[in-house]
Amino acid sequence: MIPTPKNTKTYHGRRPSQHGHERATKQIAPTQEKTEQSSELKLRIIPLGGMEEVGRNMTIFEYGDDILILDMGIQFPEDDMPGINYIIPNVEYLKGKKDKIKAVIFSHAHLDHIGAAPIILEQLGFPTIVARPLTLAFLKRRQYDYKPNTVKNLKTITVENLRNPLTFGKFRLTFFPVEHSVMDAMGVVMETPTATVIHLGDWTLEKNEHNKALVDYSFLSKVKRPTILMSEALGITDIRPSTTAPVMKRNLTNILSHSPGRVIIGTFASQIERVGWIIGAAEKLGKKVAIDGYSMKTNVEISKTLGYIKARKDTLINVGEIDKHPDNKIVIIVTGSQGESNAVFSRVVAGTHHSLRIKKNDTVIFSSSIIPGNEHMIQKLKDRIYRQSENVIHNEIMDIHVSGHANREDNIQMLKQVKPDYYIPTYAWHYMLVEAVKLAREIGFKDKNILLLDDGQVAEFDANGGCVTNKRVPCDQIFVDGIYIGNASSVMLSDRQIMAEEGIMIIVALIDKRSGKLIQDPDIISRGFVYMKESKELTGEIRRRVRQILEKQGTKHHQGGEQENGVKNIVRDEIGEFLYFKTQRRPTIIAIINRI
Repeated sequence: MIPTPKNTKTYHGRRPSQHGHERATKQIAPTQEKTEQSSELKLRIIPLGGMEEVGRNMTIFEYGDDILILDMGIQFPEDDMPGINYIIPNVEYLKGKKDKIKAVIFSHAHLDHIGAAPIILEQLGFPTIVARPLTLAFLKRRQYDYKPNTVKNLKTITVENLRNPLTFGKFRLTFFPVEHSVMDAMGVVMETPTATVIHLGDWTLEKNEHNKALVDYSFLSKVKRPTILMSEALGITDIRPSTTAPVMKRNLTNILSHSPGRVIIGTFASQIERVGWIIGAAEKLGKKVAIDGYSMKTNVEISKTLGYIKARKDTLINVGEIDKHPDNKIVIIVTGSQGESNAVFSRVVAGTHHSLRIKKNDTVIFSSSIIPGNEHMIQKLKDRIYRQSENVIHNEIMDIHVSGHANREDNIQMLKQVKPDYYIPTYAWHYMLVEAVKLAREIGFKDKNILLLDDGQVAEFDANGGCVTNKRVPCDQIFVDGIYIGNASSVMLSDRQIMAEEGIMIIVALIDKRSGKLIQDPDIISRGFVYMKESKELTGEIRRRVRQILEKQGTKHHQGGEQENGVKNIVRDEIGEFLYFKTQRRPTIIAIINRI
């Protein structure tokens, strides 16, 4: 067992369950003694995501016939991926290995770590999952939203006491708390006969008012060696001092106390600890709190059930009731602080929310950090809010958010406290991983002890040490698009991007199947290209050219089959060239020719 960390509490939650029924946490199997055979086995570490992007976090740990998985997250689509809901890891490598999967550990409840779980757990035959109470509750809810009848298939083990070990085959697990922007976040120690992995998940070093860290992680330097530290590097380039929780709370309390009108706070739905604190602070000031956004309301209800959020019944009100109270007695907490178009924040700003509009005397707060890649959307949202109220507060002008990700100095402190034999930076863009490598080198790590991995690349550890290999497993992006789950070809995404940027034109022609002649003028339908009522001259010219093409190709068209497809291609190509000449745009053209 690893030593108990200093200045931490033992956390207890609900009793663990299997097949949806509660049962006590127990050791799965006795620890195996190291044998000559096991000493020859290799520990393999294989990231399926999270090494070249923000999100899609999932890592495989393989030792002989035993496999553990850490996290199953989603990645949000980029601007050039129209129509894609989100992206999940590719688990092709695990096909045929379902019986070897001993457990899936979830570090915390953010979607970039649990979002893909409903789909992938089903694909893998619902292996046992291990997590702390709030994480499990969020997982069950996401599983229910995906397919309600699959929740009963979940086999769960709740980590009630962080000091209790679990053993799965040759893996012996212990856990420890980490500070992050969601409650019940945890790190994991995976001990094998070959090496011990320390994975921090997402983390930060929370500090007091004197900028002193509240938790010392040097206890991790005492686990069985050799040790491999896998540490998130998302904040590795941030050299600014971290805001402390006392400062954030003092600033938010001041805003809540002195704002002349309503206070509207946009934050992440998973920021349960902060949401709970805001509710409590508002309650002390005699204010009512309205929660809006499906995920926010769901998460608050789950947290109230677990006892993580406590509030009097009359404190929380429906957002439709806010006009029944004085403006200076209202606090509204909503989702959408990243500028998502369908989230509550954006709908409020756009004036499309059913009961909430921004007033001049409202104070609007962004209590969240910017997820890399969302900068443009957030800036547009800020600009629109500033046009409706000048009382806008965000981290650029006041410390009202504590990041859940470790900055550069935090990373230095963690490396010095843990003193690992090997270091693998994780969960960030590639350039951040490279900066983490450089940082480790600066404080004395040798290059041979720093492993830089890409998605799908295999690292191996044996009695002679560890290295990055040339072996790779499939790790291409799997797209979720409505009910479709699978590889999206570059051609499909290119077509969607063209349609989004250039528009689409549909040409419908009715042909007499006996004579091969047009029955009437072709119909022209335009979406996202030109407005038909204002482009009568252009559409008239398109009709004339389509008639000419069909009359010229009439005999071929009359034959049907491949010849008919050839005519459609000619219509598409010639009209496409004409439109580019006239407009310098290339809409997607679909020719439909019906013979009647």
